[in-house]
Amino acid sequence: MLNSITKIIKNFYVAIYIRLSKEDGNLGESESIQNQKLLLTKYVQEQGYTLVDIYVDDGFTGTNFDRPAFQRMLKDIEAGSINMVITKDLSRLSRDYIGTGEYVEKWFPAHNVRYVALTDNIDTMIDSSNNDIAPFKAILNDMYAKDLSKKIRTALHTMQIEGKWVGGCPPFGYKVDRNDKNHLVINELEQPIVQRIFALFLSGKKIYQIRDLFNDEMVPTFSVTRNRNFKRNSSNLWENTTIKKILKNRLYTGDMIQNRRSRISYKYRKIVYNPEEQWIIVPDMHEAIIDKKSFEKVQKLLPNQKTRDDKKEEFLFDGLLRCADCGHNIIIRSRDKKGKSYTVCNYYRQFKKGLTKCTSHGNDYDKLERGLIETIRKILINISTDEIVKRVEIKYNGMETIEGIQKNIDKLENDIRNLKDSLDSSYIDKATKKISEEMYDRVQIKINNEIDFKEKRLEETREYLDELTGSQNSFKDLETVVKKILNFEIVDRSFVLRLIEKIDIYENGNIDIHFNFKELNIINSSCIT
Repeated sequence: MLNSITKIIKNFYVAIYIRLSKEDGNLGESESIQNQKLLLTKYVQEQGYTLVDIYVDDGFTGTNFDRPAFQRMLKDIEAGSINMVITKDLSRLSRDYIGTGEYVEKWFPAHNVRYVALTDNIDTMIDSSNNDIAPFKAILNDMYAKDLSKKIRTALHTMQIEGKWVGGCPPFGYKVDRNDKNHLVINELEQPIVQRIFALFLSGKKIYQIRDLFNDEMVPTFSVTRNRNFKRNSSNLWENTTIKKILKNRLYTGDMIQNRRSRISYKYRKIVYNPEEQWIIVPDMHEAIIDKKSFEKVQKLLPNQKTRDDKKEEFLFDGLLRCADCGHNIIIRSRDKKGKSYTVCNYYRQFKKGLTKCTSHGNDYDKLERGLIETIRKILINISTDEIVKRVEIKYNGMETIEGIQKNIDKLENDIRNLKDSLDSSYIDKATKKISEEMYDRVQIKINNEIDFKEKRLEETREYLDELTGSQNSFKDLETVVKKILNFEIVDRSFVLRLIEKIDIYENGNIDIHFNFKELNIINSSCIT
């Protein structure tokens, strides 16, 4: 394929690329990093080539190219320091047959790079029948990856059904049994902390009270007990979410709970959360930290719990205020003896002992509330209610039904799947010489363009559906809400929640008001003094 290279290049500057995934480790010592390195460096020395660097991706799958060493090698090739790449075999480069073909047949030649898969006898500088069968080897490697992934998923699924632990890091309170990596045993340091959390909660303590108590007592968190790092900082302080997660975890009763998450496919590594009915639950597989009766009692109490301080008075803008500088909530403190209430950044409040760069964002709440109401009125005064209604009617007049839009989404998804299947078929046709490479290139460009177009349409249609389902009904209330506020009627909390999504507050007093109605989000910021 690249006979012309020999006329141009006299010296080869070599990149040795080595890859080993966890699955490939099952193939034996021949695939080890050390074995690949010895084999390839010996070959480079024997040929008298110049070795530029050895690029190693240890523990990375071959089903995609998102690997740090591989990406670093590509950058070095683009910089002009490498004109030859060597791997032990084609599968070390990749197990994605389309991606392999793109690099071996297009990207490397375009960058004047010679590619050698040593044990497969593939050398793009030599016109050889081994090069002609390279696409078939790539397809077989891809099929191997798919088959291996299926076998691994089946094996893991079987182990999960048997109640064996196949996860990574065990939850707080447990550790992996030294004698059986698929069995959990009690973590003696963490067990009493978990038990105390449940006991305090059952005694009537709120989640935020447990959090504050643990932080005051410097009770070690997950990051402390696992890393043995007892240095006090904001990353190892207790949070409401951490405590609530422990209180909701049924695994502490001795039941094994798995398959909560899964990957979409062997090529697409994105993790998705499975619905609860797909969880695999096997009772009494390890020693319990919490008895089942206590756990069930906690679950009944949890829905009534709040993760912030309970207050006798419900403030008008309670729960809507957010710190614009750190992103955490701004809470409203209960009134003091003088009847005053003040706001404070929750992040600053928890970690104010020199552990956060955020500031208090303290404001007299009553003054802040009056200022917010006045600012909202000023915004609405400048808006014609009739103009809003007209704008909404134009926007939604003749709108498709939700069912119709969903049908369009289903059709686009199906079209994209069919196009991708056609792309795969075209590659196989090229590999089997049914179509020429030039024809494949034209087909590939056309199909990829169509896929890009339909994926963009799909994203836009999904956004349109979200906007429709989330906003269509709420716009019917807009005129009523605006008129009520402009007529200076009593502004109650229900109307505030209908009107406002959130309010960002800066330390200097500036605010950003985010309305639930997009038509009202026309002013980026105001200032309350």
